[in-house]
Amino acid sequence: QVQLVESGGGLVQPGGSLRLSCSASGITLEYYAVGWFRQAPGKEREGVACIGPYDGASVYADSVKGRFTTSRDNAKNTVYLEMNNLKPEDMATYSCATDWGCTYYLTGEKFKYWGQGTQVTVSS
Repeated sequence: QVQLVESGGGLVQPGGSLRLSCSASGITLEYYAVGWFRQAPGKEREGVACIGPYDGASVYADSVKGRFTTSRDNAKNTVYLEMNNLKPEDMATYSCATDWGCTYYLTGEKFKYWGQGTQVTVSS
């Protein structure tokens, strides 16, 4: 049984940082692309970042480029999303999901396994 679990969300002031984790069981994340998605109340889900399988490159949505960074720790079977200079518009529930590649990361339409999400609140 495949399970993805996100953690690391919380309350942060504008300009602050958080690191989200996506830990997996039943699947080896190294072999998959892992996308990060967010959804704010009343808005559609949007892909913000994706790290390719193995040592694949990362891609980022324009809204987070230069502020967010993805990385892997294969020994821990975990993927991270480092979020810096957070803005109020970054506030959302963040989820991770897996696919064979990052081609569809902006919409998430091909991503198969999903976590439940972790809440990120950006407020002073």
